[in-house]
Amino acid sequence: MSGGDNLDFEIRPNPAPVTAAERDALLVNPGFGRVFTDHMVTVRYADGKGWYDARVEARAPISIDPASAVLHYAQEIFEGLKAYKMADGGVAMFRPDANAARFAQSAQRMAMPQLSQAAFLQSLREIIRIDQDWIPQNDEGSLYLRPFAYASEVFLGVRPALEYLYLVIASPVGAYFSGGVKPVSVWVTPDFTRAAPGGTGAAKCGGNYAAGLSAQAEAIENGCDQVVYLDAVERKYVDELGGMNVFFVQADGNLLTPPLTGTILPGITRDSVIKLAERAGRRVEERPVSIDEWREGAASGQIREAFACGTAAVITPIGTVKSPEGSFTVADGGSGSVTMAIRKELVDIQRGRAADPFGWVHRVL
Repeated sequence: MSGGDNLDFEIRPNPAPVTAAERDALLVNPGFGRVFTDHMVTVRYADGKGWYDARVEARAPISIDPASAVLHYAQEIFEGLKAYKMADGGVAMFRPDANAARFAQSAQRMAMPQLSQAAFLQSLREIIRIDQDWIPQNDEGSLYLRPFAYASEVFLGVRPALEYLYLVIASPVGAYFSGGVKPVSVWVTPDFTRAAPGGTGAAKCGGNYAAGLSAQAEAIENGCDQVVYLDAVERKYVDELGGMNVFFVQADGNLLTPPLTGTILPGITRDSVIKLAERAGRRVEERPVSIDEWREGAASGQIREAFACGTAAVITPIGTVKSPEGSFTVADGGSGSVTMAIRKELVDIQRGRAADPFGWVHRVL
């Protein structure tokens, strides 16, 4: 992925934006992924021409031919990141360069053209600038950014498409879970796996999530908030949750997490947690963790806390684990002190309330 390929964006302001009063009313309780801003970014790609026709324009439906390749062969990738109101009133993104790198890696895995880091970051800055009034002011609020690309060529045939459309849409959001930050219950699915070695587990593509919907429905049927996947080979080692990576806090305060082996999405929040923990003097061990080790560790006290992490939910404590073999509780089922301390440090950096020793915060305004 080239870092220096800029694009010239044509700015076409929405001629009929939502009124300030309507916007303020929507921002009182936006939920997650239900409310959208006035604009979107679009950039086209054609084989032999490259990326072109970069625009910021009114958010509107996309015209798509029924023979568009994405509808038949699922060539599609996406990212998710947030823009925050900072303590000084400015606006910043958190580690967008890491999202740019992962977007390029996903494109490579899905046989799609790579967008340069410079163009990716520029597209995010453009939509933040034009829709900055949509960023919620409360402590849990942010502007969720969804860059994505799909095969737009009109053809039926199993080969990489020759034309693509890249877009960015933005959604003001509150807490990911409606009840706010509290321990969640998880279901260990016996029937489904998320990804196998050599598959698309490390790519952020829509097919991974579509394949997980049945497992998530199974979790809900069993009274749980999220699903936990085991490895596809032995069906014994914890991979990750439906949309989040997982960590275990041991009795000595050190962390344990499954390794990135190609079947787990390389989460940016996951990487941030590792760096923050190590900076605080905690050892982070990346190795396979079986569901039996989790169960036995919770019973013996060797595993004192467990938490899930991702861009949308940030860090969420895990309280109860259910499976066909029975249920168990991690410690007292509450929010552990190590989990919440790491969460606070991460959120404070994201929002400019604490020093940023890693250079993660990218100011936009």
